[in-house]
Amino acid sequence: MKVFAAFSPTLRWNLAILFAAGLCFWAGLAGLLPTLPLFIETLGATGSQIGVVMASFAFGLLIARPSLARLADEQGRKRVLLIGIIAVAIAPFLYLTAIILPPITWQLSLGERTLTINGILALLMAFRAFHGLSIAAFVVAYSALVIDISPPANRGELIGYMSLVNPIGMAMGPALGGFLLEWKGFSVAFLAMGILGLLGIICVTQVKETYAPAAKKTLTNAPRPLFWSLLWTPRVRTPAIILLLVGLAFGTLSTFVPLFIKETGLALNVGLIYTASATASFASRLLVGRASDRYGRGRFITVSLLLYTLAMLAFWQAKTPTMFLLSGLIQGGAAGTLIPMIAALMGDRAAPDERGKIFGLVMVGFDVGIALAGPLFGTFADWASYRDCFGLAGLMTFIGFLVFITASSKDLVNSLQFSLGQGRDAYATNLPPAK
Repeated sequence: MKVFAAFSPTLRWNLAILFAAGLCFWAGLAGLLPTLPLFIETLGATGSQIGVVMASFAFGLLIARPSLARLADEQGRKRVLLIGIIAVAIAPFLYLTAIILPPITWQLSLGERTLTINGILALLMAFRAFHGLSIAAFVVAYSALVIDISPPANRGELIGYMSLVNPIGMAMGPALGGFLLEWKGFSVAFLAMGILGLLGIICVTQVKETYAPAAKKTLTNAPRPLFWSLLWTPRVRTPAIILLLVGLAFGTLSTFVPLFIKETGLALNVGLIYTASATASFASRLLVGRASDRYGRGRFITVSLLLYTLAMLAFWQAKTPTMFLLSGLIQGGAAGTLIPMIAALMGDRAAPDERGKIFGLVMVGFDVGIALAGPLFGTFADWASYRDCFGLAGLMTFIGFLVFITASSKDLVNSLQFSLGQGRDAYATNLPPAK
């Protein structure tokens, strides 16, 4: 962690407060992973309905992502950080209202047919979409703020260290949520996650950002491309497609693991799977960030996609608690490598005044994947099983691997070289030569 020695005490303290805010964010968000699907099931929801409610999170993400990414560039990162942590603090209290509300049903006439709508599930969809604002805001602003600070030669290393908030929070949150659920039930588990969000708000108010939004006007007088048109540029398109396919796998993991464990009849605290994942994610982030500064991002993204495929196939075949935990470890190692490497890659490819937009755009692929995973894989689970969803998810991530090694650069040869760590990123704008 020598990179921190070059920073002033004030900046190191600022990073520490930002790190604490990130811990509260991820723990409060992830603490609902082992509890919310089961809570929705207690309301009488089917697998596909649970998937739709959980996927509403990603729909909120998609709607909010463009405006919040622009806001991070135009009005600063801190304001957007605050929006994200407030959403994390409020959402658990909104979910709790489903416990005290009486059953609500609506009758919708469609010609000769009458459709019955479960009002409580519809309300939870709205709450879940609001919850999606959290990642749309916090992750983009957090990543952009860290990239603002990091010197290009050490960007991967600093991103790797600061992104440890994700695995630590993902380890703390699900374990705490699963324990509180078994101990006191849904109410206490949800309240605890809301309190973590409130603590995060306090931390964010103390963060000081180094990015000056007004300075962006002086960087260039050239017209900027429209937000969505950037998505189709070569530097963004392939990473977005990869994250779309990985998002399908992650959406399957975050939505259906609790139901999968219940389907198998195993006596296993689901939160431990997420904790195992977070532990491996922590270890991989410590190692790959600094190494990617030296050897390039490509080889690490390639390995992470292969590991993600292996993890989904391991879940598909898992029949014992040990195998489930091992699958979680493999998935954590994959995610802990892939997401920081994509963040560093897009930082390499973006100017300071467009980092929020570029990172936000590439994460749209991840959002869409999560959004599609719930309803599509939930319907597939109703037809087949929750187990088979993970086999299908493994196929998606393997396709992502094929896309990356063939289309990550300007042509097939350069893509193969970059993906294997034998060539420079053709779209990078401010990196020193790879060693």
